[in-house]
Amino acid sequence: MTKRAAPHRGIDAHYGDETDDASRPSKTRLKQQSHDLQDLGLAVAALSDERLAKIDMPESLRDAIEMYRKTRSHEGRRRQMQYVGKLMRSADEAALREAVAEATLGSARETLLLHETEMWRNALIADDDAMTRWLVDHPETDTQQLRSLVRAARRDAAGLAAEARQPRSYRDLFQFLKPMLIEAKT
Repeated sequence: MTKRAAPHRGIDAHYGDETDDASRPSKTRLKQQSHDLQDLGLAVAALSDERLAKIDMPESLRDAIEMYRKTRSHEGRRRQMQYVGKLMRSADEAALREAVAEATLGSARETLLLHETEMWRNALIADDDAMTRWLVDHPETDTQQLRSLVRAARRDAAGLAAEARQPRSYRDLFQFLKPMLIEAKT
């Protein structure tokens, strides 16, 4: 009778079975997640003080972001941001991403509104048909005041060179149009 050899328990026993390796993220993935959190930390640190105060986050993270803002040396900022990234692992990442997205989107909305207001102002000064289109789109407009502002802006635009500073009536027309466009968007 021959003796059977015991099963080989070398390498597999030392490293564990394959299911353990599949459940853990790779080192590369962990580093990528860490860099993503640091990038989010940079975006949060770039928010205005008012927006930052509205975000619900741990006090330690808030303090670390404030310290990052105060740090001036390159190496100090880099190390502080690594610390911020570490603290962000325990914070609500979704809420922070939402706050950054809202700040970015809000800025884009404001820019679009300004461009639309400029477009309307220029159209009203250049063309009488624009006045009709405006009044159709915004029937609540004080027509007399709008006509007066447009006449003044046209008068001032005709008397100035193209490089000259825009007169007050040009700005007044813009300020008259802007709140109505804001109201129409909401």
